[in-house]
Amino acid sequence: MTSTLKCIHCGTEFPVYPLRSNCEKCGGTLEFTSDLPEKRKLVFSEKLGFWRYRQVLPPVNHVVSLGEGGTPLHKAERLAKAVGYKELYLKDETRNPTNSYRDRAAAFLTSNAIDQGFGTLVCASNGNMGASLAAYTAKASLICHVLVPKIVDVGKLAQMIAYDAVIEESGNIVDDTIRKAANLAKETGWYQATAELNPLVVEAQKTISYEINEQSTTADWVIVPMGSGGTIYSLWKGFKELKQLGLTNSLPRMVGVQAEGCAPIVSQLKENVHSKSCNPSTHALAILVGEPLQSDLAVKAIHESNGLALTVSDSEILASELLVAKLEGVFAEPASSAAVAALRKLKEEQVSSDERVVCLITGSGLKATDVLQALNKKQKAAGLGLAVSTKQKILKILSEKDSYGYDLWKQLGQVMTRAAVYQHLNELANRGLVVGYEADGKRFFRITERGRKVLAAFDEIQLLM
Repeated sequence: MTSTLKCIHCGTEFPVYPLRSNCEKCGGTLEFTSDLPEKRKLVFSEKLGFWRYRQVLPPVNHVVSLGEGGTPLHKAERLAKAVGYKELYLKDETRNPTNSYRDRAAAFLTSNAIDQGFGTLVCASNGNMGASLAAYTAKASLICHVLVPKIVDVGKLAQMIAYDAVIEESGNIVDDTIRKAANLAKETGWYQATAELNPLVVEAQKTISYEINEQSTTADWVIVPMGSGGTIYSLWKGFKELKQLGLTNSLPRMVGVQAEGCAPIVSQLKENVHSKSCNPSTHALAILVGEPLQSDLAVKAIHESNGLALTVSDSEILASELLVAKLEGVFAEPASSAAVAALRKLKEEQVSSDERVVCLITGSGLKATDVLQALNKKQKAAGLGLAVSTKQKILKILSEKDSYGYDLWKQLGQVMTRAAVYQHLNELANRGLVVGYEADGKRFFRITERGRKVLAAFDEIQLLM
């Protein structure tokens, strides 16, 4: 197999080793290229999982594995109905050993580091990559030096500590940390395992597309959250290889999603110039990247696939996180939920409800402290009483249509006595939030203008919690 590192801009080729991320001629991004095996010689003999696709990966001799890959492609029927799609799937990477898609890259890089004779790996990370690498180097008895920014999810930091990584804080956000990792690897000679600085990460992550292809017929659209930009290109490269190998007849259109407060790649696509976010801000810390080093890869994936990029707000991200957990039992981190949040906006633009859509769920919500804090606040807010929750539901029903006690009792799920429903109605009436009137021999209730304002306040409070 002939392998090189090739610049995506000027086409200059370099030997694979020593590994590097940028072209020495023009500074462009380098990607790993190799001759794919002939289809007739391609045999995926192992069970579904990362190492099943070893034939289409750069060669490695040592294999470090914790059982990564082989994650489910979950058909999200209830979520699809809620957002207006016919076929919607979630590629659930939370099922990996450390609960994120970065386990694929960590397994491959750790294996490659052993092949190259390294004893220490260095990685700049705002969470998932550092946690994954810490686990796999622990398995391989290697030293893992993780540089983290001040803004990092505590759940991911806890994993790094548990796996006994050497942790150093550097910079405010991951952009600063990456620069430090680049210099540190040069100074020490350590193996560079930062996702943005090692082209083998794209190779490892392209296996997600291979799995999607085996688990279902080809998707029409694949939605991916974007931070540095490498992940969406990883999947696009995988799909392109599948077509080149004759394993699929069509390619999906790629959708990249960023948070409104940190959207340099979306800006680059709109303005056709490199961009960076000034004072970037989002609760989706996994995509909090102000100056994405792999933005050109993301742009390449979106342009080649005739795809698109868009932004979503933090409130839309949190609402989607709770929605996908409630409807599908998948607890996704905020960055992953950005992909779900994009669904409604896509439907408003150019995605038909009949098309097959796949959302990449990159990591678990258990790692993200912001949403856990929000849920904790919501739990504490239960101190306002279940009565408040019931009254809010009654106001919600009445905001859509006048109703009477028995009908309200049924719409509330018959989880309380009818007498309790009437008690809530009387209390709402006493506060001027609803009024009663007689019609067709029944006592109907109608929400007042004051009641609508209180309902809006309830909804606003929930968004903040």
